[in-house]
Formats: sequence, structure tokens, C-alpha cells
Amino acid sequence: MIAGLSALLVGIGAFLGGGALYLFVALAVIMNVVGYWFSDKIAIKASKAKPVAEGELPEVRKMVRELALLYDIPEPRLYLIPSEQPNAFATGRNPKHSAVAVTEGMLRHMPNDQVRAVMAHEFSHISNRDILVMSIAAMISASIAWIANILQFSLLFGGNNRDNPLGIVGALAAMIIAPLAAMLLQMAVSRQREYLADATAANVLGEGRSLADALGTLQRGTEAVPLKVNPAMASLYIASPMASMRGKGVSSLFSTHPPIEERIRRLKDLDQELGGVRRYTYVPQSA
Repeated sequence: MIAGLSALLVGIGAFLGGGALYLFVALAVIMNVVGYWFSDKIAIKASKAKPVAEGELPEVRKMVRELALLYDIPEPRLYLIPSEQPNAFATGRNPKHSAVAVTEGMLRHMPNDQVRAVMAHEFSHISNRDILVMSIAAMISASIAWIANILQFSLLFGGNNRDNPLGIVGALAAMIIAPLAAMLLQMAVSRQREYLADATAANVLGEGRSLADALGTLQRGTEAVPLKVNPAMASLYIASPMASMRGKGVSSLFSTHPPIEERIRRLKDLDQELGGVRRYTYVPQSA
């Protein structure tokens, strides 16, 4: 996936011709290097999340510690997103350098068993090594969209390629085809990783009902409360934070997330196979 997105960047340079090819090759290399080392910081900053200090949110901190033991991974850094929309995402280059960000709305409006299930889903992304791929992909996709916007303004307000038919074709391809291809590549992997994270969380917890209930709550919450995010970053969240990126029917084929109804159905089917044997039980801090 990352190779395909990087190739799109290089392809834009090849379409534009001249020194643009070398510029975009360099950009692809830089984006991958920066993405590897700083993708978590960029995702956290883009979401306007703030670090949760030791001693704050003790109930959530307890969940994080217990899930870290259950998944046998280092405890990720915890961040809080100032939004009433219930949602969450995980990021980082590996389990040792991972972070989980949750919204204030999720902690305020969802019961503890659903919060725990959402956290387990995000821990599954960390354990399955999804976080690096999705974070770098989000960065490169955002860059491709940004470049397409620049080229659009260049054509509208005059540019060196106006009298060059091949240059115009290349710019149009970069403006239209490249962002669409980037979205399709990102979407194809994102959907499968969401299904896998759901299944992993259900298997680790021993039941999928709480996550299925949580997904239903997330769907209602994301539809009711808007959350402004960069469209390229939307795939990081457990539920699509943007109503415009969900859709139904044919439009759902272009969503960054699989349909929540299908995710819930799969979790219920998996629940029957698991038989409700839990491997983890949440115990309140005061107990």
C-alpha cells in the first residue's frame, strides 16, 4: 500500500515532466522517512489531542494498563481529543512507540464496557501492526490531495503548462486520478484492517457483544456530532468521523470504513462461535 501511494507521488512528477520527477521522488522518500519517525506526532497534532497526565482519568488509565498486559504490549501513551463526538484512534510506528487517543464525548457518553471494547479495538490495531501503515498512508494521501489542490489553482490562475497540452493532461491526471487512486488504495487496506481489529478485540475479550454495542453507539454519535478532521486522517478512527465519508448504496463503496452494520453482524456471528467466554472483565477502580 505504501509503495503504491509512493508510486502515485512519483507518477505525478512523471506526468508533469521536467524536474518535477526528481522533486516528487525526493518528496516520496521524505514522506516515508518522516512518516516512519513522526507519524504519531502528526496524527496527534492534527486531532488537537492533549496528553493525559499521570493521575488523570484513573478509570481509563486502568483499562489501558490491563489491556496492555492482556495484549502483551507496552502501555501506549494516552491522549484526549476535545470533541463531543464519540471516537478514538491509535497511531505510532510500533507497539513500543504507540499512542491511543480518545474523545471527551466517548468517555462522557459511553458506558465503561463499551469504552473498554473500543480501547481493545485500538489495542488490536497496535498489536496487529496496523498503526504505522495507516499513519504513513494518511500522510501520503494528504500530500497527494494537497498537491492536487495546488495544481488546480495553478491551472485556474495561470501556469507554465497552459500552452503545453501534455502538461495540462498531466496536471489534470494529478488533480483527478491521483487523489482517487490514493483514496482507493487507502480504503482497500483500511476496511480489511478494521474487520481484523474487530475480530481480534472480540477474540481477546472473549465476546463481541460489547464492541458491537459500542459500534452502534459510535454510529449514532458520529452522525449527531460533527468532528472536523483532514479527510486523509479519517481512516485512523474506529468509526468514520465525517458524515460525508459514510454514505449508503453505491456511495458506501468509497467510504474509508466498512459499513458499521456489517461490522456488527460479523461480531454477532463471532460471538456465537466464542460462546461468551470472556478473557477480560472490567473492575471499577473503586472496587
